Amino acid sequence: MKLQRVIQYAQTLLTQCIEKGEVAVDGTAGNGHDTLFLAQLVGDAGHVYAFDVQKQAIDATSERLFEHGMSNATVLLDGHENIAKYVHQEVAGAIFNLGYLPGADHTIVTKGNTTILAIEQLLQLLKVGGIIVLVIYHGHDGGKEERDEVLRFVSSLPQKYVHVLRYEFINQKNDPPFIVALEKVKQFSK
Repeated sequence: MKLQRVIQYAQTLLTQCIEKGEVAVDGTAGNGHDTLFLAQLVGDAGHVYAFDVQKQAIDATSERLFEHGMSNATVLLDGHENIAKYVHQEVAGAIFNLGYLPGADHTIVTKGNTTILAIEQLLQLLKVGGIIVLVIYHGHDGGKEERDEVLRFVSSLPQKYVHVLRYEFINQKNDPPFIVALEKVKQFSK
């Protein structure tokens, strides 16, 4: 076995929990790679909701989906903290790439408070056995603050309902990205 890089491992986790016909969420559409991956996983009978606050990201994601003939995604120019406004079905899996949009304005970054709001909403929508994958890029201005805020939050989640995994390479230089994966193992009591 070879160790998988972070993006490969994120895709492995999502492949294990998302089936054809289900709903998935891309919390940070970016250049559309994850949205396309999720759209292929859920197939024609499923649906993907992709969020981003930058028009450039929405355009890039929409174009990538079009180029691959995918029409099973809704790409929304809105922050991921508003997921519950748009998604009302059970969600099988979700992915976020925290940080900034590569090739765009590096001052527009994800924030811990909005990411936590999105996680809270998704945990309510997530099926038992569903997974939220956070790919945490923290080498930019504000990145360490967001990383720490998100880690504090996910570390406090009750293990009876959510298992939280951290996957990282600890000998790489320059703030390498790492994964935090949340698996819902039981419905939250009301």
